[in-house]
Amino acid sequence: MPDTTLKTILSLAILFLPLVSAVLIGLFTKRHPRLSAGLSVGAVGAGFICSVFLFANFHGQPMSIVPSDFQWLSMPGFAIDFGLLIDPLSLLTLLIVTGVGTLVHVFSLVYMKDDEGAARYFAGLSLFMFSMLGIVLAANFVMMFIFWELVGVSSYLLISHWFEKPAAADAGKKAFIVNRIGDVGFLLGILLVWQQLGSFSFNSLAPVTTLAGLLIFCGAVGKSAQFPLHVWLPDAMEGPTPVSALIHAATMVAAGVYMLCRVFAIFTDDALLIIGWIGGLTALLAALMAVQQNDLKRILAYSTVSQLGYMVMAVGCAAPAAGMFHLTTHAAFKALLFLGAGAVLYACHHEQDIWKLGGLRKKMPLTFLIFATGALALAGFPLLSGFSSKDAILTQAFDHSMPLFVIGVAVVVLTAFYMMRCVLVVFYGKARTDDSGQPHDPPGEMMVPLLILSALSIGLGWNVIGLNDFLNSNWQSLMKFTDAAHQAAMIWGTLAAFIGMGLGWWVYRNAQEEPLNARVLRNKFYFDELYAWLNRWTQEKLSHIAVWFDRWVIAGAGVKGLSGAADITGSLLRLFQSGNLQAYALLLALGLLLMLGLFLF
Repeated sequence: MPDTTLKTILSLAILFLPLVSAVLIGLFTKRHPRLSAGLSVGAVGAGFICSVFLFANFHGQPMSIVPSDFQWLSMPGFAIDFGLLIDPLSLLTLLIVTGVGTLVHVFSLVYMKDDEGAARYFAGLSLFMFSMLGIVLAANFVMMFIFWELVGVSSYLLISHWFEKPAAADAGKKAFIVNRIGDVGFLLGILLVWQQLGSFSFNSLAPVTTLAGLLIFCGAVGKSAQFPLHVWLPDAMEGPTPVSALIHAATMVAAGVYMLCRVFAIFTDDALLIIGWIGGLTALLAALMAVQQNDLKRILAYSTVSQLGYMVMAVGCAAPAAGMFHLTTHAAFKALLFLGAGAVLYACHHEQDIWKLGGLRKKMPLTFLIFATGALALAGFPLLSGFSSKDAILTQAFDHSMPLFVIGVAVVVLTAFYMMRCVLVVFYGKARTDDSGQPHDPPGEMMVPLLILSALSIGLGWNVIGLNDFLNSNWQSLMKFTDAAHQAAMIWGTLAAFIGMGLGWWVYRNAQEEPLNARVLRNKFYFDELYAWLNRWTQEKLSHIAVWFDRWVIAGAGVKGLSGAADITGSLLRLFQSGNLQAYALLLALGLLLMLGLFLF
């Protein structure tokens, strides 16, 4: 185990190297894309090496705050320190974020090499990595919230990278605004936690009121795209595909689940019940939406929303270790799927409509095998990583809530179905357009990250690195389940995966166009239209009322009314100041008569 000084140096290096990279690129190397890319890749790669060293030398000691002399704020009975938290949860998440981040950076070297804003892109990636690593290492709620907001800013910059496209600009704004809604609740929850516990530190966590816990959960609803704030994440795929891989797989959306696991001790049973049902409902709704999407990246985006619902459902079933296990495996196979989709788009002139592709299996055989591996892992195929982590969640759900277990099994069926649809339409059949006519496997620089992620998508579920034991060390008392639950999860999870794949094969094996016509699913249950309608009848109407109130009440009756009354009063009084002595004598006499009348009558 490294000593405290070495731990401090390594932790600070992991956190601040991406920030140094972002500053250097933004200020000095913006006109040199290759140098900017090298700085960004070097920073995240060094962070990954440091994370591996810390992970390898951590032997299950109790969590500890990396000491620091820097204090943000100090008042009588109130202090906020700058501290970094090192424990199994943060170490595992560091590996996920820096590991997948490094692979995405390497993939981006080729994918973004001809982009005019490549230097700006890598600066945004570095800022994003700094923000996400700050969330992982934060030792208290205040630090976490600051980095939480930085993630929102940096994700806006990345999603809107191609800001000249209206869809990309709108997607960035949508992500930013929707997340602010959840963050309002998160901030109120932090204040309530401080009011009840008297501390912001994660070392002082204890159960709080259900209301405080649910307000904290609002932050995760926004960041991890849970119902009803799930609408931003599918649109976020308007950014470059490597950004989608980073955001959807291992960073921004994982922040909400990580936060729930970090502060799990504060939640009451009632709060966990609501969290579990929100997660289960999100998993089911998003899986249904994915069934009828035609955009390759959008299918994967709704899949991400669904899998995040799985993780949140695990937390609600008092199984944060299972949720983190699935977050870990999902980071590998979802990054693999998005980067595999990026390889397809790179070869097919960025055509994203699956019904305009087709026949790529023979032209891109290695990409096909890689994408199929990720699809099988996502579908929960036995022996792959997704099967093991979903099995852990279903096991806990069986003992905790049978309705959630049923929902979980149904989601497995739907996931296997839409991924089989995606693979068959994109890689089988005949080429449907010229864009899919002459593609080929991507170059080696893009292929290496895909091969590494393929190996992780297969091997992470085998516990070869002691992942389960490492996770369970944080929540040992919670990881209790019956043999019946484990058997039911394995049997029903396997059957569900094969049923879903079989149905997908039967429906789409020879399809040249969409055989199903589920308009409500294709239109995402009309959530976007509903929010647009609510916007017209709330925000727009309220804005009109506010304009009227400001113009006629505040400015008119208030500001202009008072000033006008003073002006009129002054003008009337000036009439009496004529300078004529006879007029003054007359006014004096009239005044005396008025006073006399009042006195007498």
